[in-house]
Amino acid sequence: MKKKVIGYIYSEQKFTKDEKAFLKQAKKKDIDLVLINILNEITEEELKEKVKDCDVVFNNSGEDFAIELIKTIEEMGTKVVEPSKSYYYSEDKWMFYLECEKNKIPTLKTILLSENVNIARKELEEFAHWPVILKRVCGTRGEYVDKADNVKQAVAIMERFWKKGSEKLPIIAQEFVPSHSYRITVIKGVPVQTAIKKSHGWKSTGVYAKRISKFKLDNTLNSIVSKLTKSFGMTVYGVDLLKKGDDWLVLEINCEPAFDFFENQREKIIGQVLDALKLAC
Repeated sequence: MKKKVIGYIYSEQKFTKDEKAFLKQAKKKDIDLVLINILNEITEEELKEKVKDCDVVFNNSGEDFAIELIKTIEEMGTKVVEPSKSYYYSEDKWMFYLECEKNKIPTLKTILLSENVNIARKELEEFAHWPVILKRVCGTRGEYVDKADNVKQAVAIMERFWKKGSEKLPIIAQEFVPSHSYRITVIKGVPVQTAIKKSHGWKSTGVYAKRISKFKLDNTLNSIVSKLTKSFGMTVYGVDLLKKGDDWLVLEINCEPAFDFFENQREKIIGQVLDALKLAC
């Protein structure tokens, strides 16, 4: 049987534990791993040469530039996991909310705010969920996320976002749910890892998490994962959830889930990712 060739997009100055684990597991599974470091200068012709023999390319970089690289590779005729269309929902928080609403996936109450401050004030007053979380529709690592207790604070945050970002990008308002962040890593529709991300502050996701532990899945969570997989069609993803009383609410979905929540599980999960990529070939 012909050996599978899998491209691997990453963005690191030197190999991290992820790169080392991917190389180790690829060798174990008789896979040729083609490394594509987007921190290095690479021409279109050089990229074409790198991916020409790849059966599929996997993106493990959270950099915005990686999305453009994915589109380029797709135009060259090579399959990418996750495909560029997945980022339409995972990177745009308003579109993600609309897709969840359409598919009856429980999520946070959310509105899209007008760029006209006077209209935005009225929308916030009618929304009437205080405190409220304000987010730019596109943003990473919580950089454009803040909490407001009233309309005056909310407008000040909006204006700060616009000034800081140099662009007047759309902003959403979202109900605030005091909760730990619950992460489920999913491969081919199957949950393979859970992690509770705890923090001392009101932000408990991503870089703000201070303590990590596991939690058990229930029927509701399994149903949510099934709906997410069917709705968004992703092969490998992470989903962050919050808990409001006894109800689970989906916060966001991630195309490049972290594999480092529990060090003793990293290689096992990366091996499962490679198995899924072999099937995707």
